[in-house]
Amino acid sequence: MKNEIVAVQKGSIADELEIEAGDKLLTINGQEVKDIIDYKFLIADENIKMEIEKPNGDIWELEIEKDYDDKLGIDFKESIMDKPKSCHNKCVFCFIDQLPKGMRDTLYFKDDDSRLAFLQGNFVTMTNMSDEDIDRIIKYRISPINVSVHTTNGELRVKMTNNRFASNIYERLKKLAKAGIKLNCQIVLCPGINDNEELIKTIEDLYKLYPYMENLAVVPVGITKYREGLYHLDTFDSDSAKHQLDIVNKLQKKYIDEIGTPFVRLSDEFYITANEKIPDSSFYEEYKQLEDGVGVIRLFRDTISSDINKLRNSGHGSFTLITGESAYLEIENAASKIHNKNRNINIDVKKIVNDFFGSTITVSGLITGKDIIGQCKNELLGKYVIIPNTMLRKGYEPGGQDEQIFLDDITVSMLEQQLNRKVVVCDYTGEDFIDTINDLIEEE
Repeated sequence: MKNEIVAVQKGSIADELEIEAGDKLLTINGQEVKDIIDYKFLIADENIKMEIEKPNGDIWELEIEKDYDDKLGIDFKESIMDKPKSCHNKCVFCFIDQLPKGMRDTLYFKDDDSRLAFLQGNFVTMTNMSDEDIDRIIKYRISPINVSVHTTNGELRVKMTNNRFASNIYERLKKLAKAGIKLNCQIVLCPGINDNEELIKTIEDLYKLYPYMENLAVVPVGITKYREGLYHLDTFDSDSAKHQLDIVNKLQKKYIDEIGTPFVRLSDEFYITANEKIPDSSFYEEYKQLEDGVGVIRLFRDTISSDINKLRNSGHGSFTLITGESAYLEIENAASKIHNKNRNINIDVKKIVNDFFGSTITVSGLITGKDIIGQCKNELLGKYVIIPNTMLRKGYEPGGQDEQIFLDDITVSMLEQQLNRKVVVCDYTGEDFIDTINDLIEEE
């Protein structure tokens, strides 16, 4: 049921008005509420009138006086109060098209919804948006918007997305920027397609939209072993990754001179693949691109160094840290620092090779439970096995291990049973890392 209310927060305005789970929101100030964007825009007022339909069909008309920014305390059945828009593209690099058969249905859904971009930080391509949708973003000041650009070359973008409506991306971005809408953009870089000169052109085009174009991240294409019948793609090697770093570094120096910020940043994978030094923390400023893997290693390294003195000197413990190939050396260095600070802590690191998706996938976030079990079950493990929360479905609730699920439907509880060890989920930032170890250390 569209606009169905599933929960009302205790003590909230809605609770005081006796709005309940099962009720349905009909209108606000006489206007039909189509989705969450309408809702958030319409409740931003000091005086509102609402129509609520009760389960028995009664219609309640409610008049509410509140502060402008006060929330009503209502949770809806669907976060956007509507079905999310699916992606109409057939991108040559699409990761979902590279999934094996037999996984849970939700993993095959390709969302491309600007409302989710606003609410949850999802990236959209804008190819399934009408001009009216763009105008609505401007009217309701939906900002920031996260956009997957890949290239500003309209002809090339049509080829990369296999969508004839993809060519007008730059005109739309200019319209949004002119209206004051903040933009965060992403480029999935594919060797021989949108790299080198095409990359330079895209970055320079997007730079013209600064400061409304706030951040630009460049990430390497991810290729699994399930690409039969798909467009041929190569991965970056040490030489080609270094070449992209060199190209972007020249632009970054120019932008730092002009506006005091690098503007564009490449994900950590480029530095690891090229065996290049990770930039200092000042380069990443407020770390706004962590979801794209930009600055994760620097943040982890710096926080471990600054928080290592918080590690308890007394007590003992044995731990096994699980990670992927990309972060292995970084996690191993952190483990050494912890052991050197407290010699009674035995801590080892298990590097998991991605057999499920293929060895070309090296990030921790795409490791499956079956690979961990297969590569650790017969190994000597610590009393506690620590995994990063990036391996689990986004949005899990920390309390319920049956809901903490890997991509292959293995739960944390199942992993514990197979390894015969307590499995602890950790944020793998430096602070959370040290805090987790401290919580598990046992006194003599």
